[in-house]
Amino acid sequence: MTPRVIITGAAGLIGQYFVKTAARWASGWEVHGLTRADLDLTDFSSVERTWARLKPNAVIHCAALSRTKDCEQQPQLARRINVAATAHLARLSKDIPFIFLSSGEVFDGRRGWYREEDEAIPINFYGKTKREAEQLVLQNPRHTVVRIVLTAGTSQNGDRSFVEDMCRTARSGHLLTLFSDELRCPLPAGAIARAIWELAELQAPGLYHLGGRERLSRWEIGQALLAWYPELQGHLSEGSARTHAGAPRPADLSLNCEKLQALLSFPIPGFRSWLTDRKHEGIDVWDYHSSSS
Repeated sequence: MTPRVIITGAAGLIGQYFVKTAARWASGWEVHGLTRADLDLTDFSSVERTWARLKPNAVIHCAALSRTKDCEQQPQLARRINVAATAHLARLSKDIPFIFLSSGEVFDGRRGWYREEDEAIPINFYGKTKREAEQLVLQNPRHTVVRIVLTAGTSQNGDRSFVEDMCRTARSGHLLTLFSDELRCPLPAGAIARAIWELAELQAPGLYHLGGRERLSRWEIGQALLAWYPELQGHLSEGSARTHAGAPRPADLSLNCEKLQALLSFPIPGFRSWLTDRKHEGIDVWDYHSSSS
C-alpha cells in the first residue's frame, strides 16, 4: 500500500505548498491535507478518531497560531494550539515519523546565524510556545523539528505570506515602515516544502534549521521585491526597530543551515538570488518548478 502522510495546517502558506508540490517531490506518498475547517486540532477526541480512520504513516505538522501579536493577546489559545495540540499529535504519532515546523523565534536575536546547538531563549510568547512544543516533540527519537523563518510565496486567497501582507497594505494606500536593523533570512515556501519532503524520505530525525542563505534587513527585502511588485513603489519607508512599541521582536534571526544542507540534493537558495534567477528565467517568482527549486 502507498504510505499515507497527513499535512496539518493545509490552508496555511506552507501547508498549501506541501499539498501542491506533493506530485513533484513526494510522488510515493498519499497526501491528506487537513485544514482547520476539516479538523479542530484542539478537539482531542475528534483528532483521535481522524488518526484512527486515516492511519497515517507519517505526519508533517504545520498548523499553528503563528502571528506574534495574536499570541501575545491570546496566550491561552496560543498555548492550546501551539503546545497542547502539538504534544497530543506527537503522542498519537509515537511510532511513526513526525515532523514539527517550529520557528527561529525561539532565539533572542542578539547574535544571528544560529546553529541547532545554540541556546534557545525566546523573547515573545509565540517563541516560548514553539520552544516548549519542540522540547515535547524531541522526547521521541523518531521525531523531527525543523525551525523555519520568514516565508514568501503566494496563497490561494492571497492572505498568508508576508509578501501578500505587504502588497495588500500598499494597495490600500498605506505606507509600510521596514526596519533596516531587523535581520532575517527569508526563504520561499516552495523551497521549504521540497527540503522537508526530502527530509521525510530520508527518515533522518532530529533538530534542523531551514532558512535562506542571505541575511537581509526588512528594508533590503522590500527593495528586492520592488521589481516583482510595482504596487510597492512609493509605499516603502525605511525605519528602525528601536521605534517598535509592540511585542518583543528579535533583531537577528538568521539561521545556519549546514546540518540540513548536507542531506539535501539541492542548494538552499538565498532570497535575492532566487528572485534574480526567476527574473532571468521569465517564470512566476514563487514557482517551485525549476532547476534551483
